[in-house]
Amino acid sequence: MSRLPAAIRDTAARVDAATPDRRDRAVDALRAGAILGVVLGHWLVTALVADGRALHTASPLQHMPWLAPVSWAFQTLAVFFLVGGHVATRSHASARARGLPYHRWLRDRLARLFTPVAALLTLWTVVTVALLLSGAEFTTTRTLVKLALSPLWFLLVFAVLTAATPLLARLHPLWPLAVVLHVDLLRFGLGAPDALGWLNVAAGWLVPYALGAAWTRGELERRRSGWILLLSGTAATAALVAWGGYPASMVGVPGAGVSNLDPPTLAAVTFGLAQCGLALLLRERLRGAMRGPLAWAAVALVNLSAMTIFLWHQTALMVTTAIGLLAGRLPGLHTVPDGLGWVAARIAWLPVLVLALAVCWAAFRSWERGGGRRGRSRVVAAHRPPDRGATKGVRHV
Repeated sequence: MSRLPAAIRDTAARVDAATPDRRDRAVDALRAGAILGVVLGHWLVTALVADGRALHTASPLQHMPWLAPVSWAFQTLAVFFLVGGHVATRSHASARARGLPYHRWLRDRLARLFTPVAALLTLWTVVTVALLLSGAEFTTTRTLVKLALSPLWFLLVFAVLTAATPLLARLHPLWPLAVVLHVDLLRFGLGAPDALGWLNVAAGWLVPYALGAAWTRGELERRRSGWILLLSGTAATAALVAWGGYPASMVGVPGAGVSNLDPPTLAAVTFGLAQCGLALLLRERLRGAMRGPLAWAAVALVNLSAMTIFLWHQTALMVTTAIGLLAGRLPGLHTVPDGLGWVAARIAWLPVLVLALAVCWAAFRSWERGGGRRGRSRVVAAHRPPDRGATKGVRHV
């Protein structure tokens, strides 16, 4: 840190000094890692292929299925729901202890989720109308709009679970896991309609969310809990992929008959259990790492801008792709992702994508921060531990 410019060192030191001692920095580190994992994963497995005047999406996993293990590292949504369940149940317990009405607590929780969405919807409404009026290929317009708005499904699920937090705070994770198991048995074993799988959109992500609530209740503090989740989740996922016919990729692959993510399958949920176990095991190390002012300042910055980063990362990819077309079809940006040459080229493009996302962040971060000091203090307050006794007597059913 001594080699960094003095301004960066001073800023990091101020952020570190302003952070309350009782704040669990591991929670913020896990959330930041989950968000950045999703962003990097999308950038590595999403290609916008230029075919004449049209653009269509493709994935290197279509052409190189042996790269499926890459998706294991970057499909980190389960960790985000784990942290979300932990923070929401802790926040709700604290609100109850302070006498804050449920509707005010929920309004404050959802405001930070959906306020930044207004900017995204406004911009892409204008872009969509402009594309249609300019005579752009309808396939291209549909591809771009679908990609830009794809993060919204996650927000809707997360919002529903957040609203149901008082009902879910005592729910044992095995209950939603049992729902996922039975839905998959009906779909894949008994030929039930595929539409039944959409029940897993709620039940599948409820599993890590309920684990987060169990974390709040103090039921996951022992390292044994993390090891049980990691080992059992890994073993179950390996068995389901090897002998159950589930795809090895933990993200959707265009043209594949079955997706582990759309809607979530049992394999995706057991994989999430393994991820949650690993996250719980890493808590102490993360707490130690976050004692460094520079590391903590970086994590705090990501958390303050988590929704902006999440909502705009696909737009950053599309802006880079569109500007790059002015120079022709560029490897790793507009070409078919059918070889390691494309992978190497895409990795080389990552700094440019980061720069494009930084521009989006500078333009739209105010929608998330809620205007300066008040927005920042609200973010800090949302992650403070509840008052003593706020969770006393809470048991799972």
